[in-house]
Amino acid sequence: MTTIVHQKDGGPPLTDKVRSTNVMLGIGLKVASVCVFVCMSSLLKASDGIPAGQLVFFRSFFAIFPVVVFIAWQGQLNVAFKTNEPFSHFWRGFVGVSAMSASFYGLTKLPLPEAIALSYATPLLTVLCSAVFLRETVRLYRWSAVFVGLIGVLIILWPRMTFFTGQSEFGGEEAIGALATLCGAGLAAIAMLLVRRLVQTERTPTIVVYFSIASSVIALVSLPFGWVWPTPMQATLLVMAGIAGGVAQILLTESYRHADMSTIAPFEYTSMLLGLVIGYMLFGDIPSSEMMTGAVIVISAGIFIIYRERQLGLARARARKASTPQG
Repeated sequence: MTTIVHQKDGGPPLTDKVRSTNVMLGIGLKVASVCVFVCMSSLLKASDGIPAGQLVFFRSFFAIFPVVVFIAWQGQLNVAFKTNEPFSHFWRGFVGVSAMSASFYGLTKLPLPEAIALSYATPLLTVLCSAVFLRETVRLYRWSAVFVGLIGVLIILWPRMTFFTGQSEFGGEEAIGALATLCGAGLAAIAMLLVRRLVQTERTPTIVVYFSIASSVIALVSLPFGWVWPTPMQATLLVMAGIAGGVAQILLTESYRHADMSTIAPFEYTSMLLGLVIGYMLFGDIPSSEMMTGAVIVISAGIFIIYRERQLGLARARARKASTPQG
């Protein structure tokens, strides 16, 4: 069985083979990866005053170290740097950096639970992008889920957007942050489509390594536009965030080695619970009723899409089996 595993922020898969079946272990590793990803976001948010481009650099560069160690341990380091698609890796890195920059900017301006909730728009927008750019067939059930999910996104955004009508209690930076987070979710969806194309010709260790390198290098372009010299505490938080991102990616990879993607994927939404707790305890974030209502709608739509994808996958598998000559 083959499964493509993506990072939470739209990054590339680390591996694509499921080697065993142990559902509880897979779920445990998935939840662990979610916890580490939320901790990564919390560390980035806690390093207050660091520009988004600088956040992307630290997130990408220091994630390289645990990822390279893991690939070496898997015995795949010798093939990780061989590629026939250097420009494809560049464009994939460019879109990934853009997605992270927008998401991290929103993270610095919004309460943590709200930023997490808006990031749940990515699977909805992936369905939309697949239909528009890849001409994939999307039928009524999934279109309905996307439509309902986007209504949930609008509910989350609405209190921020009323700022432009002069009726909001929130500041303009928070409104821009909300739009940036949604833009980041859309770019992450496009990044996933680019990865789908890359995996057809490139090994997964190659995609991972070149994404991390490309993201680090491209993020350096933002250096003349406002990087700051971090304090020792900020530098520590940023390095820890980068390492946490790499570790979370490894945990995510391992989770899909032990159980089917459709079984594990819904546990992504446990990040909302952890985000609520950390947001309240560390940053004093109190979720609004609109945010909670919208989050429930978006999560429900996302879970339905996962369920529908599973049903379609089973149907395609039965069709292939039926068409295979029996000897």
